[in-house]
Amino acid sequence: MTTKENKEHRRPMNVYVRRGSKAEKAFRKRIGSPIPKAIVPGIAPSPDHDLRYQGGKTIQNLRFMNFYVGGDAWDPNDIANVDKALAAAMSDRNLNNVMVQYFPGPITTNFDGSQNLPGSAPQVISQGDVEQIVTTFYNRGKLTAHDLTSTVFNVMLPPGTVLNTDTTLTGAAQHASAAVKKPAVKRRVIVVQDDADSLNGLGGYHGSVHASGTDTVYYAVGVYSQTEADGTVNGIPVFDQPWKNVVATFYHELNEARTDADVEDAIRAGNNLNANSFLGWVSDQGEECGDFPVSEAGGNLTEVFQEVELTDNSRSRAVHVFGCGARTRRADCPSESTSQFSSAKRGIFLAC
Repeated sequence: MTTKENKEHRRPMNVYVRRGSKAEKAFRKRIGSPIPKAIVPGIAPSPDHDLRYQGGKTIQNLRFMNFYVGGDAWDPNDIANVDKALAAAMSDRNLNNVMVQYFPGPITTNFDGSQNLPGSAPQVISQGDVEQIVTTFYNRGKLTAHDLTSTVFNVMLPPGTVLNTDTTLTGAAQHASAAVKKPAVKRRVIVVQDDADSLNGLGGYHGSVHASGTDTVYYAVGVYSQTEADGTVNGIPVFDQPWKNVVATFYHELNEARTDADVEDAIRAGNNLNANSFLGWVSDQGEECGDFPVSEAGGNLTEVFQEVELTDNSRSRAVHVFGCGARTRRADCPSESTSQFSSAKRGIFLAC
């Protein structure tokens, strides 16, 4: 099923898209939501964009692992930088104090390491490919050491690979999953333009696969966002170095996965009246915790994508900074995170 075939179903925004892009328009059309106007100081907030807990699964104590697809196309320095910066940002006390309001107590995040999947860069990766990759790993016993109920597996795409949300297979998944044992074989795939792909503003998304009758595998996938030599824009480039964009994408997706873990089940349920029961923290407009701040920023994404000082005084690079409560305006918004980020003027949207 392609994105065009799925357009009649309302779906939450489990995707990360660039403001004003074709991808944003395509996904907001599916949730029946207009593109929100930017809110500036002095303008009243929009309740439709406040997050509400729908009763679905959240992950208080999160774990994650990175899989680098097309490992031959990755710069080893990029891999090292992404692993280090993403692990530091996800475990930082002050950044987590922004997210803790969605949970009944303290939250934790642990990085379970990364694995390079040898082979060349696929031209295209679809959602069907991503789900086949993680399902194959599960079936081969590659994930048995992990707590599947609380772990998100990040599928990191290499430079030049285009991401879309089609559920059809391109063939790339077979080579990526086989790369655990042997290098992938390069095949040429015709890139068909899709208004909802990474050449049109898609940066990444998160979801899940029911790998068996009892086990669910949670995943996130993201583009190596950059402006290429010929001027082609793939993903959502913001920073001066593409690896920083990768960190920002997965910081975004991991926090949305932990606050809305089973969103893919809601999407699969379509217009079924029970679909909302799968959702965690989602607005009436179908937005997850990181979506509205990105939209508010408009064309100036540096308002919400910034490098911030971590609790240990090291430099966390390419962190996607969420608004406090991401527009929930909850009375119990953590005072520590509010005061710190407000005084530091880090571009935080204080919606509390």
